Amino acid sequence: MRKIFDASARYIRESDMFLLVTCLVCSIYGIILISSAARVYNGNFLTIQILAVILGLVLYILTSLVDIDLIADKYKLLFVIGLLFIASLVIWGREDDTGNKAWLRFAGIGIQPAEVVKILFIIIIARMISDKRDRRALNAPLSVFGMLGIFAAYFVIIIALSRDLGSALVYAFILIVMFFMCGVYLRWFALGAAAIAAIAPLMWRFFLSDRQKMRIAVLFDPTVDPTGLNTMWQANQSKLAISSGKFLGQGLYKGRMTQTDLIPQQHTDFIFSAAGEELGFVGCLAIIALLLALVGRCLYVGVKSNSSLGLLVCSGVAATLIFQTLVNVGMCLGLTPVIGLTLPFFSYGGSSIVTSFIMMGLVSGVKMRPRPSRYRNM
Repeated sequence: MRKIFDASARYIRESDMFLLVTCLVCSIYGIILISSAARVYNGNFLTIQILAVILGLVLYILTSLVDIDLIADKYKLLFVIGLLFIASLVIWGREDDTGNKAWLRFAGIGIQPAEVVKILFIIIIARMISDKRDRRALNAPLSVFGMLGIFAAYFVIIIALSRDLGSALVYAFILIVMFFMCGVYLRWFALGAAAIAAIAPLMWRFFLSDRQKMRIAVLFDPTVDPTGLNTMWQANQSKLAISSGKFLGQGLYKGRMTQTDLIPQQHTDFIFSAAGEELGFVGCLAIIALLLALVGRCLYVGVKSNSSLGLLVCSGVAATLIFQTLVNVGMCLGLTPVIGLTLPFFSYGGSSIVTSFIMMGLVSGVKMRPRPSRYRNM
């Protein structure tokens, strides 16, 4: 018993308790919102989310105890595992209402491979970058194209097999942020922008579904869907709910639209609108402040680690939080396409909450361990 107490005390002292407490506060806040937004549905949404948070907490602790430096050494194996996991959608994947084949479902449990594999992607790119001893080696064409090849493999297989544009774009943003943090030359960003412009028409024609095209096009030209019933209806309903909440909201469990299913599946991608209607501007501001605190803490831990690997892992995690928050909130405000990205720690979804806790565990692990001697500060 004494050993268990000492080990627990040491863990509390050395791990990032600020990060853990903030994650738990976000999760509890999310559970409260889900308990309101999912009242109109039959299902054990609240129980599943609570169990997912508990599992996520356990995995947070276990992940923080693992030496990320040793795991990253196996980055080639991690790359293959990630590809095979996503490729499993060919055999076991299940289509959702939008036609995306992004989920594996067994005995009522859903797993989204692209959501989980982004953890591996962060570790792989962080290792490939940290292996370069100077900026010249990092910016060598072979080095840059090698990392772009890893990204392209994941991006293409996600789009080709599941048509999950949202998840694929998360990978792109992670790569951009990690490149920026490590000092990749601006000319590579310019070349990348040109390449995207060149292949965008091909992506639009051959890889995006008609539904996805409409969701993007309607943001720039509402006349392509004058009624808005097929593309912007859910986002418009979300905006109405948020605006009706005003400063303090209509009250928890009292939102007129939230409690009458006027925003379908509001407990998942549109949970932010439930907060806006029932808790008002204050409730929305609290969500943004909590997520900003997580992003800031990730970057702080990365900078303080004095390790290129640690900084890059923390930057990749922060990039995930930033992109998903911006896109999800933008979806609820009608500013970004509805592409099915969850709000980290708040939206309903076991894969999302567990993955978020694991990523935070990686950050906590960076804080707990000193810089590996083989890496120099960037």
